[in-house]
Amino acid sequence: MPAMNRVAVKQYLTYLGVRLAAMIFQMFPINANLRTARLMGWIWYRVMRRHRERAREHLRIAFGSSLSDREIERLTLASMQQMTMMAMEALFTPRLVNEWTWPRYVKLHNLGPAADVLISRRGAILLTGHYGNWELIGYALAALGFPLTAVMRPLDNPYLNEYLLSIRAKRGLELLYKKGATRSAGDILASGGILGFIADQNAGHKGEFVEFFGRPASTYKSIALLAIEYRVPIIVGYSRRLSPDFLYEVGVNRVILPEEWEGRPDEVHWITQEYTRAIEEFIRAAPEQYLWIHRRWKSQPQDRLRKRRRREEK
Repeated sequence: MPAMNRVAVKQYLTYLGVRLAAMIFQMFPINANLRTARLMGWIWYRVMRRHRERAREHLRIAFGSSLSDREIERLTLASMQQMTMMAMEALFTPRLVNEWTWPRYVKLHNLGPAADVLISRRGAILLTGHYGNWELIGYALAALGFPLTAVMRPLDNPYLNEYLLSIRAKRGLELLYKKGATRSAGDILASGGILGFIADQNAGHKGEFVEFFGRPASTYKSIALLAIEYRVPIIVGYSRRLSPDFLYEVGVNRVILPEEWEGRPDEVHWITQEYTRAIEEFIRAAPEQYLWIHRRWKSQPQDRLRKRRRREEK
């Protein structure tokens, strides 16, 4: 069998496995499935040593000696369980959360300043991190009448990708692929739409380096550049789990207005640092809900310097 066919068959079988699991889980209440998800997270923690060690390392980078080894272990396990619980919730959220039922599962916090921006229909950029249930923010906004277009990278498995797209689209959550997103993103903002980003992703050696938990972290410049070009506010929000059941607090901890950055010496750096600081703030409030296996500090400023020296030597 040709290699491409083998890959396609493997991808399709993976897709079928996910659909079968989703069908089985749909036979049980969401909170019962979350107990299963916590068990799955514990197994992941025990079996995947590489992920476990990476989470420990990142927690030590972020908190240094302020956390004991026992607390590091607790946060590592809880973080991995939060991820499996979120994956489980992704199968149920479109069915459970709508314009009539959302108050059962979502508690709103400090949305006043952000609501003023959203109601004005002037366009806005909504940012969050790999924290809590980041996809729930889009569903909650759609239920409140503020449809969001989320920027994402498509999954490598095209069958799973189409399946997840169909799930998300059921509740008005539109998606925009990262590749070529800058042009389409501009159209959305110019028309007064809301554009959503996961804003704590490593941007490589060409990114803007800002402080994240006291260490340089490469961050995409495109968010700041879009905000500057279209003069739209940036809303930094989160979705934080409130209990072992499907119950979250969706809140906003920073709204960055254009008049705050205009005239500063380096507007891009200031904006990027400001929203990164806001993301760090809500992570510190419940660090067990952050995805610590995420390689946020993968690129460092010295990587850029080494690459430049290699080019000069050629």
